[in-house]
Amino acid sequence: MYHRKNERPDGAARQNEKGFSLIELIVVLVILGLLATVVGPRVIGKIGQSKAAIAKVQVADFEGALDMFRLDVGRYPSTSEGLAALIQNPGLQNWSGPYLKKNTLPKDPWTRDYQYRSPGDHGGDYDLWSSGADGTEGGEGDNADVTSW
Repeated sequence: MYHRKNERPDGAARQNEKGFSLIELIVVLVILGLLATVVGPRVIGKIGQSKAAIAKVQVADFEGALDMFRLDVGRYPSTSEGLAALIQNPGLQNWSGPYLKKNTLPKDPWTRDYQYRSPGDHGGDYDLWSSGADGTEGGEGDNADVTSW
């Protein structure tokens, strides 16, 4: 006849089952807490770095689209036309877009719009940037700007 593990053949529950003591559980929780304090900050730091890496890739994608726009139209979009000129014709004759794969402008990893200015103030034909995690110009670490210059 088949019996469950925690029952004796006569149907009574085992009385001498061993489990974890309160002390053992507390020791395990303390160890897990120590691991979390050591590993947690490193993981959080990597999240910020990965967002900056995503922004750099998106800026590079915009740069390619802006170059294609320039090949077709003969100039980069003006500041007033902005990045929207990459997905919708602002009334230009030789426009052959959309120049981005999706028909929407991507937001930066911090869910804000990328900033665009043409002509650029940093020696190029245009400036394209994200203001980083803090949303303000300048900054260091996760708050550093991601720029095209």
